[in-house]
Amino acid sequence: MSKLQSLFSWTKSPLIVNAPMGGFAGPSLATEVSLHGGFGFIGSGFSLKQIEEHLGEAHSILKTQGFSGRTGTLAIGIGFLLFYHKLEEVAPLIEAYQPAAVWLFAAHDLDDYSTWAKEIRRVCPHTTIWVQVGSVADAITVAENAEPDVLVAQGADAGGHGLEQGAGIISFVPELVKKLSTLDLKKKPLLFAAGGIADGRGVAAALTLGAEGAVMGTRFLCSQEVTVPALYQQAVLKASDGGQSTVRGRVFDQLKGPNIWPMLYDGRSVVSESYTDWKSGLSVEQIQSRHAEAIKLPDGGFGASAGKGRAAIWAGTGVGLVNDVQKAGDIVESVRQEAREALDKARQSLGL
Repeated sequence: MSKLQSLFSWTKSPLIVNAPMGGFAGPSLATEVSLHGGFGFIGSGFSLKQIEEHLGEAHSILKTQGFSGRTGTLAIGIGFLLFYHKLEEVAPLIEAYQPAAVWLFAAHDLDDYSTWAKEIRRVCPHTTIWVQVGSVADAITVAENAEPDVLVAQGADAGGHGLEQGAGIISFVPELVKKLSTLDLKKKPLLFAAGGIADGRGVAAALTLGAEGAVMGTRFLCSQEVTVPALYQQAVLKASDGGQSTVRGRVFDQLKGPNIWPMLYDGRSVVSESYTDWKSGLSVEQIQSRHAEAIKLPDGGFGASAGKGRAAIWAGTGVGLVNDVQKAGDIVESVRQEAREALDKARQSLGL
């Protein structure tokens, strides 16, 4: 039995994970992904009440299916933003629902990961700790001090938030694999790749780079179970040529008011009128005023055509590979099959 199977008994290889997209990845998405052999994550968002409701709903869905993780854990995970959430507030919820994984991201200080990991292990000994990192240096520090079960190496192509300065997974993952192999770690973490992966070929590439599984966010924005406005989803479907139609910037976090994210982070969104206004020199105050008026419109500020909205539409460079809306379970199964076919084709091309 592989280490993945010993930790996450319900999963199938290659392991597909949905990113814990706050406000978008709820219990319906997370449970559907896990029920089809992937690893589903709930994004915690900013409401403690909603976190409890979502964990309760996920518990009900999986209990109805007779579905659980190893040692009785809830067969989904939940992600937390460490710069925002308070450990003493969420630890009781983690203890009550015993999720199979807790995903930690965006700490003000790298030492915070160790503090969170220690407390989660105290209240939930069988919960695995996942930490999202964006640089080799951060990953090594976290691996040595927090001893996570999983490191998620997020490349610069990812949608939503990540380190402002980073590399794509094609260089990030192999370097990290090499550096981790030289360390005398008490616990060697599994490595998952994220950022720009939107189909089976991307998953196959991540595996050959040295990752043991792949995380997708943008692809699941066009699942039936995601919680997202219809026009937001349509904007993702319409976007193509992701390196041109999406862009990273802090301005997206200033549309509604002051940016609450730590300064090392920015976010990737579909290019919008808010961004083009910022590039042309408009002040943040003017952009905020236009955004406030736009979100009152029937389209909610997402725009009727590409690039015409003012609201942030978080999406990665793989957006051009997302062309239709599917059930999350079908996405998991089709991407898994595509990955196997891509790996088989590569073997054949090598005469293996």
